[in-house]
Amino acid sequence: MNIMALDPGRDKCGLAVLNDQGEILWRQVIETKALEEFAIARAREHDPVCLIMGNGTTSKEAEGRLKKVLPGMTLKVVDEYRTTEEAKKLYWQVNPPKGWRRFLPVTMQVPPEPVDDLVAVILARREIDKGPV
Repeated sequence: MNIMALDPGRDKCGLAVLNDQGEILWRQVIETKALEEFAIARAREHDPVCLIMGNGTTSKEAEGRLKKVLPGMTLKVVDEYRTTEEAKKLYWQVNPPKGWRRFLPVTMQVPPEPVDDLVAVILARREIDKGPV
């Protein structure tokens, strides 16, 4: 049973697909204007049972757009509280600092790329941790 998750944003979105164990099957930061295209492609490829979406920036607009292109999919809007901070920590777990940067605490470092896709991962994992989605 797979789950798609979205961190909606004005210019870019984080989109991820996880299995029901919380393992990442696919994740990417995408342009918001390409949201429908990527959501449809991931739905066809991974057949998710639902879409978990953060309640932040432009969530109402994204929800409307996705309901049009994925009419049969259950869509659940969830709280995004502190997900960006969690995503930054997760980024450094996935991409440990190298060279002299490994001596600096990761809390003092800024990831060199957007972490919106990892925010989507965190949103999905939060729902998985609550029990059956």
